[in-house]
Amino acid sequence: MSHVPSPVEGYEISTDSGRIDAERVHRWLSGDAYWAIGRTREKQDRAIAGSLNFGVYEIVSGEQVACARVITDRATFAWLCDVYVDPSVRGKGIGTALAEAVRDHLRAYGLRRVLLATHDAHGVYEKVGFTPLERPQEWMALSFE
Repeated sequence: MSHVPSPVEGYEISTDSGRIDAERVHRWLSGDAYWAIGRTREKQDRAIAGSLNFGVYEIVSGEQVACARVITDRATFAWLCDVYVDPSVRGKGIGTALAEAVRDHLRAYGLRRVLLATHDAHGVYEKVGFTPLERPQEWMALSFE
């Protein structure tokens, strides 16, 4: 997938990292996303550079309205993160269309699992097949922050 029409009329979804509006994504995440408040631009640029990136763009203007990053080995595992939809276009189904595009793109890799963490968007991800961990007690995390 490089550029594909979105199921939401007037938008397209792309995995072309060159189209990512890095300044806009940094502003969205560092200023409004609870998981990334205060993230530096340098750190955000490194994150983009090391990830599979998805952007949603208005077809007419080319303006980016949403983003998502996937960290993956493209063989066994992926982590979906930094999913953000601009407040001005929320409620149009863009978040669900983006999650579907990510799911469909990753399916081709034959991954064992794709994980994500969310405080408030469970319904969006459930629509595209995500479920709670069956045995969360088996998972652990190492945090440096």
